[in-house]
Amino acid sequence: MPYEVKVCGAKPGLVTGGDGLSYHVADGLDALEWADVAFIPGYRRPDQEDPPATVVGALRHAHANGTRLAAISTGAFALAATGLLDGKRATTHWHYTRQLAARYPTVKVDENVLFVDEGSVLTSAGAASGIDLCLHILRGDLGVAASNHAARRLVAAPYRSGGQAQYVPRSVPEPLGERFAATREWALHRLGKPLTLEILARHAKVSPRTFSRRFAEDTGYTPMQWVMRARIDVARELLERSERGVEQIAADVGLGTGANLRLHFRRILGTTPTEYRHTFAQGEVA
Repeated sequence: MPYEVKVCGAKPGLVTGGDGLSYHVADGLDALEWADVAFIPGYRRPDQEDPPATVVGALRHAHANGTRLAAISTGAFALAATGLLDGKRATTHWHYTRQLAARYPTVKVDENVLFVDEGSVLTSAGAASGIDLCLHILRGDLGVAASNHAARRLVAAPYRSGGQAQYVPRSVPEPLGERFAATREWALHRLGKPLTLEILARHAKVSPRTFSRRFAEDTGYTPMQWVMRARIDVARELLERSERGVEQIAADVGLGTGANLRLHFRRILGTTPTEYRHTFAQGEVA
């Protein structure tokens, strides 16, 4: 990956974490001067302790110079302290969403999502959601193939929608996202074939109405929105890693024609397949 990673803090040295482990912080806050993206990790008692003024100032300065700021879990409190989340959507670990909203009332706290991308400021829920956010950033920076490669190395889901619900305790525990995992996996292997709500619900052995409602709870998308995004993701990878033409790719991913692929590609990604290939293709393609 074409990233250089540095760990920085208010002052270099060993920092003891809440887990009892010590972390070597090699750089001071001046490292933010060159950062393209700065991750703010979670920390304990965020609703009781303000981050150091030097850290808040350094984050504001870095953001003004073009650095993206991405908070993991309770790191959202430190990001909110900068004022850069005022008027914007944000999230944090479900255990702290109410405290974040009470402490920073101008922040639009969304407790029902895995991560929120507001462009130059991003927030995520728990630690696993931080991985989802990092993969989301990778997809935007380096393309879907690089993101999928990283996900495979991590043995993580290649893509979970930021709108997918956080897991919160229920009277009858049910791991969100697993109810229709087999159906989603089945669908991913037949994207080039017809996939309707009725076909998906039949595979899941539930009614279309039940499938649609529960699928949206799990993924943040309706079934057909999810299918369309899955098809666009496969198209992205084919554009990056093959020399197939747009018409062939459209047929391969179940979108029929190049015109249909271009329409949905621009609607979802804001660019054309040709422009995307020029940006992310590995080497020259025909």
